[in-house]
Amino acid sequence: MYFLKPAEEYILKQEEPFKSILLQLQLLIEAAVSDLELKYKWRIPYYYYNNKPFCYLNVTKKYIDIGFRHTANLDSFNPYLVSEKRKVFKSLRYYSIEDINQEILFSVLLELKNNGE
Repeated sequence: MYFLKPAEEYILKQEEPFKSILLQLQLLIEAAVSDLELKYKWRIPYYYYNNKPFCYLNVTKKYIDIGFRHTANLDSFNPYLVSEKRKVFKSLRYYSIEDINQEILFSVLLELKNNGE
């Protein structure tokens, strides 16, 4: 018998279209960066890389954010990142599955990985 982990349960309990967006993002994130560990921290799915926080998935009433903590090395991606008065976090924001630009997502994830985030 398989029991869902809390992060998986969080994703599968979301209403559409958010559930589909989250599943697509989960697939893409795990394809872009191997050796990630999906945990459930601060009541949201949070990916860890080398035992350090890497990125999180957050659902709001209107969109989904993939949030990144240490963003100083992501300046070249500023046109795509949302900060909204957050000093430490920036995010890629998706309102629909069609909004997901795989090339930008992979580039941001690989930049974070390569810089030890």
